[in-house]
Amino acid sequence: MSLASWYRPRWLRWLQRRIPPSSSVLLDQRRIFIIPSRTGAAFGGALLLRLLAGINYQNSLAYGLTFFLLAVFVVAILHTYRNLAGLTLQAAGSTPVFVGEQAGFRVRLLSSARAHQAIALNWPPAAAQLLDVPPQGVVECELSQPAVRRGWLRPPRLRVETQFPLGLLMAWSWIDLDQAALVYPQPVSGSLPLSAGSGQEQEEEGARARGHGADDFQGLRSFQPGDAQTRLHWKAYSRGQGLLVKDFVSLAGREQWLDLQALDGDVEARLSLLCYWVLQFFQQQQPFGLRLPGREIAIDCGGEHREAGLQALARYGLAI
Repeated sequence: MSLASWYRPRWLRWLQRRIPPSSSVLLDQRRIFIIPSRTGAAFGGALLLRLLAGINYQNSLAYGLTFFLLAVFVVAILHTYRNLAGLTLQAAGSTPVFVGEQAGFRVRLLSSARAHQAIALNWPPAAAQLLDVPPQGVVECELSQPAVRRGWLRPPRLRVETQFPLGLLMAWSWIDLDQAALVYPQPVSGSLPLSAGSGQEQEEEGARARGHGADDFQGLRSFQPGDAQTRLHWKAYSRGQGLLVKDFVSLAGREQWLDLQALDGDVEARLSLLCYWVLQFFQQQQPFGLRLPGREIAIDCGGEHREAGLQALARYGLAI
């Protein structure tokens, strides 16, 4: 067992007790740690060498300069700590995304009485964002995490640090703002069996809508995120008309149900296919219903219906 694998779980458990998750965290003495930075360590080494030279040569000027710089270092400890102390960080929400996208988490910084300068926020190893918070001011920023799987994405602890004013010391904290973003399945185009409304299952069995259009060609429309590349009209693009996709008349006039159990394959692939068709039906303003084991969303259309369907797909099979 390596030292890191032995140390890290114990460090995280200690942090959990000392700085528990909360949507709003006030940085105070209990939550702030301070150590010399690399520049500060080099500064301390230089002071030690200067002190040894002063002792060796009995040079009072070397003594005076050494103790003066040591006093500067001690004062820098206080100012670096004060630059972080009293700052409040709050979770300001997140936006649902699809698998493969970057999930954005908004963080709000609030100052009480004094300014806080050069505050760095990041989830290592990502690059930090530097922010200045004016006295009694509010600053908001957005940090991102890659969405690699469906469901709730909970980011790790957020690193907050500052090296202001001299860069000799680093005051920092690890906080958990108890944030989460909902990640929808990645839309994947493909053929889809449509299960009809109640009482018509046998009549509609085997009816299919295909990604390239199972019905009559309707025309061209502008490309939208989620459209299949196989439907792109490359001739129009070569003529300088922009990205257009072929639009087909779907099975109009029928009660269309998206049924997870009517599909073959693994669960994630089926959810991705249903996600694609939820987006397609919404773009076409076509009413549809969604059937999942243990849940049914009635036939409807509109933005709220789209969100309800995507959320049901994202949460399917999860504990919460």
